[in-house]
Amino acid sequence: MKDWYKELVVYQIWPRSFCDGNGDGIGDLEGVLSKMDYLEELGINCIWFSPLYPSPNADFGYDIADYRNIHKEYGDLDLFKKVLDEAHKRGIKVIMDLVVNHTSDEHQWFIDSQDKNSPYHDYYIWRKGKGKRPPNNWLSCFEGGAWEYSKKLDEYYLHVFAKKQPDLNHDNPKVREEVKDIMKFWLDMGVDGFREDVITFISKRKGLPNGFPIPAACGIEHYMDGPNIHKYLQEYREVTDQYDCFTVGEAPMMTPSNALKYIDESHKELDLMFHFQHIEADCFMVDYIQTKFDLRKMKRAFSSWQEKLNGRAWNTLYIENHDHPRIISRYGSEKYRTESGKMLANMYMLQQGTPFIYQGQEIGMLNTKLDSLDEYVDCFVKNNYNVARNKVHLREEKCWDWAVKSTRDNSRTPVQWDDSENAGFTTGTPWFPVNVNYPEINAKKEMENPNSIFNHYKKLIKFKKENDVAIYGDYKEHYKNSSKLYVYERNYKGKRLLVINSFTEDNVAFEAPKGFDLTKGKAILCNYDNTTVQGNGFKTRPYETRVYLFE
Repeated sequence: MKDWYKELVVYQIWPRSFCDGNGDGIGDLEGVLSKMDYLEELGINCIWFSPLYPSPNADFGYDIADYRNIHKEYGDLDLFKKVLDEAHKRGIKVIMDLVVNHTSDEHQWFIDSQDKNSPYHDYYIWRKGKGKRPPNNWLSCFEGGAWEYSKKLDEYYLHVFAKKQPDLNHDNPKVREEVKDIMKFWLDMGVDGFREDVITFISKRKGLPNGFPIPAACGIEHYMDGPNIHKYLQEYREVTDQYDCFTVGEAPMMTPSNALKYIDESHKELDLMFHFQHIEADCFMVDYIQTKFDLRKMKRAFSSWQEKLNGRAWNTLYIENHDHPRIISRYGSEKYRTESGKMLANMYMLQQGTPFIYQGQEIGMLNTKLDSLDEYVDCFVKNNYNVARNKVHLREEKCWDWAVKSTRDNSRTPVQWDDSENAGFTTGTPWFPVNVNYPEINAKKEMENPNSIFNHYKKLIKFKKENDVAIYGDYKEHYKNSSKLYVYERNYKGKRLLVINSFTEDNVAFEAPKGFDLTKGKAILCNYDNTTVQGNGFKTRPYETRVYLFE
């Protein structure tokens, strides 16, 4: 059976930085409405909204104060319904971010939980301390310890992220009923599914034992893939199975074999799973701890997921989102921005799976650089800087360099629409500085240039949607040991694709793998003119990509 989510090309909108429709400097739903023609022209057929809910913005929307409303900075429910209707009219589906590992500490449930006699006390994980110490040694993924003390209650609450993000207690059946009701609220409105934030963290080990003493995320082994995770997700699946919708989970430290426990099509709890392995090719575990880009590490990750999920589950394809720096600045080349931007697009989108494109990726936006740490707003990067400086005792220049390159703010600068003031993002003062390169890199300029990254994405999306070999074809990697080329083939019902990607400005001698005659294939989606072949191969130009279609 062909499931419709397998034929989507999803566009992620991080609303605060997408487009400001009312001039207050903050992206909003009016801004989204104004760009519907743009999204339709690009060719995407699904929008994923990062959180639109009311939030104090301790983690920019991932700390939710009300699950059944829209943040007033973005609009209201009526305006959201207008956006939803407008998208559906154009054949574009809409999914929401569902963040239920934690709420905001300003959610009414949490406020009420600070009364031991309230039924809401057990909506969260409140515990007595051990003497003057917290209940255990767990550390937050964002800042310091994972426990916050309440003098009023003489108890601590658990927050595995920021202290303004208290964890919900999914062991409480009432909490699970609340989650189901939230899902039904949005699905009944017409939303087409959910991206489920850190969903593998929602079940904690009984007794909350001490974690292995590591300097970051200590205790994670007791809440990642916890004891009741599959039971709870199966409960939530019973809700989504009543609707024509799809779900994509997000899970740090996820592997293909573990993912199959969640997304194997014979017993699905989720339809898709976001993982991080392929975007760890220039870092160790987290973006902040940087290493030299290792193409072979990236290829191993992609191929492992392609091979292990083939025929059993469906891949989630992405190279950018709101949590990671811009991909051209990481894996490509700012010097060869257009060439490497197109190459990276082909490289990931032509694999088997549902591709996700992050706002600004399609116009080749790059990392930003501000003058001091104080100018950045990402709480995560400040914590990383402090750990590196004060616990690991790295040199200040190294801490600063890593901070600037790894901060999530790199992907959260306002989208660059044109070369007018503030890149056409707002008529007011932008909430965060626009990247200074906007006169050169902007959507208007990209759309007008037939050889731009934008117009390449447009052709690529059309090809992906219209060719079953690009959607359903199986995958085989070639030249696995190459540290400069990433080459793979796709096969489906007699059609074949050969996808060739160079990750260097060096000229590399490429020879077609056995069984391929390049003169019999049609060269498509290339980033250079003049795709001549000599002796069934060619010398690559900087960051060259070629796709050969054999019919």
